[in-house]
Amino acid sequence: MRVNGELRDLAARVAEGDAVEPVMIDSPDGLSILRHSAAHVLAQAVQSINPAATLGIGPPITDGFYYDFDVVDPFDPDQLTQLEKAMERIVRSGQRFVRRVVSEDEARAELAHEPYKLELIGLKGAVVESAGGDNENVEVGGAELTIYDNVDPATGETIWKDLCRGPHLANTRMIGNGFSLTRVAAAYWRGSEKNPQLQRIYGTAWPTKDELRAHQARLEEAAKRDHRRLGVELDLFSFPEEVGSGLPVFHPKGGVIRRTMEDYSRRRHEESGYEFVYTPHITKSNLFEQSGHLSWYAEGMFPPMQIDEVRNDKGEVTRAGVDYYLKPMNCPFHILIYRARGRSYRELPLRMFEFGSVYRYEKSGVVHGLTRVRGMTQDD
Repeated sequence: MRVNGELRDLAARVAEGDAVEPVMIDSPDGLSILRHSAAHVLAQAVQSINPAATLGIGPPITDGFYYDFDVVDPFDPDQLTQLEKAMERIVRSGQRFVRRVVSEDEARAELAHEPYKLELIGLKGAVVESAGGDNENVEVGGAELTIYDNVDPATGETIWKDLCRGPHLANTRMIGNGFSLTRVAAAYWRGSEKNPQLQRIYGTAWPTKDELRAHQARLEEAAKRDHRRLGVELDLFSFPEEVGSGLPVFHPKGGVIRRTMEDYSRRRHEESGYEFVYTPHITKSNLFEQSGHLSWYAEGMFPPMQIDEVRNDKGEVTRAGVDYYLKPMNCPFHILIYRARGRSYRELPLRMFEFGSVYRYEKSGVVHGLTRVRGMTQDD
């Protein structure tokens, strides 16, 4: 339910005069609560099978949820069926989700065996800044630290617990049978490659089994039209291992499609008064220092190449080398073209355009077909 505009558990106390609104399970907020609760059940299932697994975070996401785990041996796809059965047992047991406010010291004592949770406890009340986005906020984003206990309805015993801000469904039985685990992937803790690599299990959850099946049918249809699959089947492009991740090679048929797109783009730009230019693929670091790319975007650029260094016979540097970078954007080069000679206001506006190849150091975990690459051509 929503109390005074804030999502709360159904068991939360309300005061006289509070504005209380229902949250339907098939609404966006209702689906997030359902999927967040399913993520908790997944984590409980994993630790029931592998007690040594330590917990990362488990937020709801579009059409589903995930949970990160630190385990000695990576999960394999066959284990998903075993975990689903364990989840089904937990769902049928009807364990209650019980919210409990704790102090920081209490949370640290109860979760002393969970190093990643201990790190999140230290973030309470702070702005969470990480490459992982806001997903940590499902754990500690509120003003209070809270732990959710999964309580046996018959005995009142706490079966399992997790650091979480909630809210959750009233009990696990309300999750129903419209859930499924979909895949396993590797993920860095809090999205940074400087942190340990965890195992991430993805799943999806829907209010009914029929809605789950409809979602799975949509995924099957989408898979048939996946551009990565079509690229192979139609002999359009490939990603040779010898070239590297995220660096596509276009085959003759793909070249025809690309040329058609380029011709259309060129024609439309020229009709709008743009003039075609060309710029190199690399440049000295000075240009990107002036443009601000190095101060704001260095992590998204490929490392520099130091060239033109001169050494004497003793190996001593007699002339320092210069750092060159692959360009992540074309626009700084166009500014140099503008500055190459004196200009009159009568020339304005200047419209320059190129099919410029740019290079960006995308993390390996986010590279995806032609939609997230490390080398691309922009009609910039």
